[in-house]
Amino acid sequence: METQELPELPEYAERVLQVAEEIPPGRVMTYGDVAEWLGEGGPRQVGRVMALYGGSVPWWRVVRSDGVLLPGHERRALGHYRAEGTPLREPRGGPVKLDMRAARWDGGAGAEE
Repeated sequence: METQELPELPEYAERVLQVAEEIPPGRVMTYGDVAEWLGEGGPRQVGRVMALYGGSVPWWRVVRSDGVLLPGHERRALGHYRAEGTPLREPRGGPVKLDMRAARWDGGAGAEE
């Protein structure tokens, strides 16, 4: 079996992954927040980068704006959120969601927390 070298990471993807690494534990940014912070792309482009390359960074910290956990990865993400103390909403009989008001990070204030 031949080993293939991975293609060089696109520059935009490197920038998205860098943002994901800078989000403090217990906090999140939406796909749109990341695009806005970079001043380039949009939520779909950020989501694509995370889907293709995000496994090497804290992917669970880049989320949907509605706080719904990433489909297919809910259990793993929930484990990370609980370990990091990320604010959650756990309605009776409903799915666990992120408490976006409390968990959302703007990339500025509280960066050193």
